[in-house]
Formats: sequence, C-alpha cells, structure tokens
Amino acid sequence: MTELIEKYRGATNRLILLDYDGTLVNYYPEPGAAVLPDHIFHLLTGLLNTPNNEVYIITGRSSIDIDRLLNNLPINIIAEHGAMMRINGVWKNNISDPCLWKESLMPVLNQVTLKCPGSFIEEKRFSLAWHYRNSDSATGQAISAVLRKSISRAAHTAHLKIINGNKVIEILNVEVGKGRAVKDLLQHKSFDFILSAGDDATDEEMFANLADNRNAFTIKVGNGETCARYKFADIFEVGRLLQNLTR
Repeated sequence: MTELIEKYRGATNRLILLDYDGTLVNYYPEPGAAVLPDHIFHLLTGLLNTPNNEVYIITGRSSIDIDRLLNNLPINIIAEHGAMMRINGVWKNNISDPCLWKESLMPVLNQVTLKCPGSFIEEKRFSLAWHYRNSDSATGQAISAVLRKSISRAAHTAHLKIINGNKVIEILNVEVGKGRAVKDLLQHKSFDFILSAGDDATDEEMFANLADNRNAFTIKVGNGETCARYKFADIFEVGRLLQNLTR
C-alpha cells in the first residue's frame, strides 16, 4: 500500500481502472439494487477532481444499467466488457456486431433457466448472460457446466467466447474483452501510474494485459486464482485504498 500511494503521488499521468460489482459494491440478489454507495461516490469524485487522473469504471454491465447505478457521476465508463464506452458523457460502440447469433442461443438459455429455479437471463446490447446467483449453488454450478459444453461448438462457429464469471455465464463477441479495452487506452496515451482492480474472471484479461507494465498495480478482490500482482480481501479494502489516495 505504501509503495502504491508513493507511486501515485509522484506520477504525472495516472490511469485508474475500477470494476464495479464485487469491487466497488457487493453483489446483490437483484442486480438493480447495487447502487453506488454515497461514500464511494464521494471518493471517486475526489479522484476525478485530482489533476492528471483518468478514471474509468470498467464493467460487464450494460450502458443503461451502469449509468443508473452510478447516479450521474461524471466518470468515464467502459461497459459490456469493452464493447461500449462513455467518454465525457457520450456513449459510443467499440464494435459492430448485429448479434444475429442471439436468436439461436436464446432458446438454449431459456431451457436451462427452466431447469434452474431462481436463475434468469439478461440481454445486453452485445451479449447474453445467464445468472444463477439466486439459485441453489450446486444446481447452478452443475447446469452452468452443462450449458458451457452444449453451446461451445455454436459459440466457436459464430466467433463468440463464453465467460464463466461469478455465478454467471456470459456469451459475447470474441473480439470484446477488458484486456483489449485497456490495450486500446494505452495505445493512445502513456501513463506512469496505473491502478487496476477487479474481482471476476473478466478482470483477469485486464490484469494479464498489464502484467509486464512496471507502472501497473493490479489488484484481485476476493478469493481465487489470479494473475494480478496483489490481492485484497473485499470491497472494504478497496474503499480504504481509495480513501488513502484522496487524502
């Protein structure tokens, strides 16, 4: 923590990349309830108002969801794992995908939803997600494994990837990913301090992309294997870090 804070304070161009669910806020049974807490809102505002900071929320959430949850915070956003981006308040698509593949995969997701009480489907602009966090854990895990296997061939043919996230299976264009989104950012500007924090499988692409960057501090939040340099136990440690950075 001391090294990170010293590096932050001595830097002239800083990039801060923060996942949302599981990093800034806890997971909720109803995803729409995960509104940004007031104290985190104020800490992020402090980071945004600090000269030479570029701050991004980088999330799998849809643009509509994350706009609402952030409560009009004027922050840059990378949404849907990099498929969409909001810069200076303006949204743009980073890919061009008519998503015709959804038509063939939606019936499969409907079938597993019927077999797994409490699960539900979320359709975003560029992806489909099957959530089972409100289901029986063993049932959800077993059905998610069957689902991944059953759609793997179709996904490969349609140039899609299947993400096995935190009690969610997500299907999206193979070209989309947080790692690619970060790579695109770094191609346009150099930074002498980078902070990247996240908790889920999708964040590992981001960590991997920054693995050889000596200016990057990558932080995995929670349990599990990771290629991040550091690990935090929970969102409260993330909050303490942001508090230290804004002092």
